[in-house]
Amino acid sequence: MVWRMRLIFTIALTLLFAIPAPAFADCSESACVDVYTHDNQIIIEARKGDANTRTKRAPRPAPSATLWFPPKPSPAPYVKRTYKPRTAKPRTYTQKVNLSDRLTKLVPTAGIAFQPEFEALTHVPVIFWIDLPKIFASRVDIIGEIVDVTLRPGFIWSYGDGSIWATSDTGSPFPNQSITHTYRKPGTYVVTVITTWNGSFSHNGTVRAITGHVIKTSVATVTVVSAPTRFTK
Repeated sequence: MVWRMRLIFTIALTLLFAIPAPAFADCSESACVDVYTHDNQIIIEARKGDANTRTKRAPRPAPSATLWFPPKPSPAPYVKRTYKPRTAKPRTYTQKVNLSDRLTKLVPTAGIAFQPEFEALTHVPVIFWIDLPKIFASRVDIIGEIVDVTLRPGFIWSYGDGSIWATSDTGSPFPNQSITHTYRKPGTYVVTVITTWNGSFSHNGTVRAITGHVIKTSVATVTVVSAPTRFTK
C-alpha cells in the first residue's frame, strides 16, 4: 500500500514540475500560438510580428535663430513686427510592430461524492463518482486569433485500504453507478483521487497536443461500520 501511494505521488510530482518552454516559429508573417501547462494552469501564448522591430519617430529639428534689426529712422510711424520662426513638422515612419499576449486558464478541481454518505456498511458496495465534466472546452481570443482548447480528465482512485483503480469514467450516483468499492473491514478510510488533464488545441484548422499535464488531487473520508448480524431459527 505505502509503496504504491509513493509511486503514484512521485509520478504526479514529476509531471507537475515538468515545465516545457513555449516554442515559436517565424511569426513575422502569421500568428504563432502555443498552449502548454505551468503551475497546474493552462498557458496560452500568441505572437505576431518581429520582436526586434518597433515604431520609430524622426527626431524633431531644432528651431533656427531669428535675428531682428531695428529699422532706419523715418518720419513715418514705426510699427514693431514680430517674426515667428517656422518649425518643421517631424516626419514619422512605422515598421511592423510586435504583438504578443499570454492568457491563463484554470481547470476545475474534482469533488468526491459517494453513497451512502453516512456509515457505509462492510461487504456492501459503496458508490463513488466525481463532479467533473467529461470534457473541458474553452475558446479564447488572443491578439485577434481564435484558439480552441479541449481537455479530458483521467482518474486514479485510491480507496484507502490498499486498492487502486485507474479510469477515465467520472462515475454517477444510484441507479446508474459505474464506480463502486467494497470494504471488508470497518474503519475510517481516506479516499484520494488524482485527476490528470490532457488535451489539445486548434488554431486556423490545425490541431496540436497541449504540452504537459495538469494534475489535481481530491480527498474525502469514508466511514465504514459492520453490518448488523441477525440469527434466524
